[in-house]
Amino acid sequence: MTPVLVFGASRGTGLLLAQQLRQQGVAVQVMLRESAAADELLALGVSVVRGDALLPGDVARAFAAQAGPCDVVSLLGGGPGDCRVDADGNINVIDQAVASGRVRRFVLVTAMGCGEMAPYRSPQAIAAFGAVVDAKSKAEAHLQAAWPDATILRPGGLRDGEATGQGILCADPQVHGFIQRADLAALVVRVLAAPEGLPGAFAAVDAGQAQCVNPVQAVALG
Repeated sequence: MTPVLVFGASRGTGLLLAQQLRQQGVAVQVMLRESAAADELLALGVSVVRGDALLPGDVARAFAAQAGPCDVVSLLGGGPGDCRVDADGNINVIDQAVASGRVRRFVLVTAMGCGEMAPYRSPQAIAAFGAVVDAKSKAEAHLQAAWPDATILRPGGLRDGEATGQGILCADPQVHGFIQRADLAALVVRVLAAPEGLPGAFAAVDAGQAQCVNPVQAVALG
């Protein structure tokens, strides 16, 4: 596989993604803020560049550190208290990926409820995560305009613990459910490895917990 540059890998799904890629022998580089711990990543053999995704110059340095073509995965998110990185940070990564001219594939991990899924959000979801989802939707729209062949994954509720092996992607905007972080990371790896890529936006859920008014159909990943 092509080397992978990851944004948002200090913990959670991003860290699990780095682990899974390294287990397959894939070269991984991540950009971390100065305050983020890097010990686990360094122990995996991951290359670390320090920088702030809100600063375009820092993001440009991360791309400049790539020796050749690479894939990019962004899992950036700031949470309800500060949504700037959900929108502006991801947009900086998208713009620098386009400017570099060396990115093969781009995978953006956002959240369920983004984009065309917005009309199907519950009032409770809007109250709890509406601002974050709106910010991530802004980044999605920017990516779709700049990179039509990119992949957007919208995970359902994220859970820690062992992978179930039942993570699937679904194109139906009305689907909802949960997914283990480890299964989400595995789906990202499969998207990167898919021979023809996977353009478009997809919900990421556990097949055993997915709910929808329509039959749940998994997208083929090769």
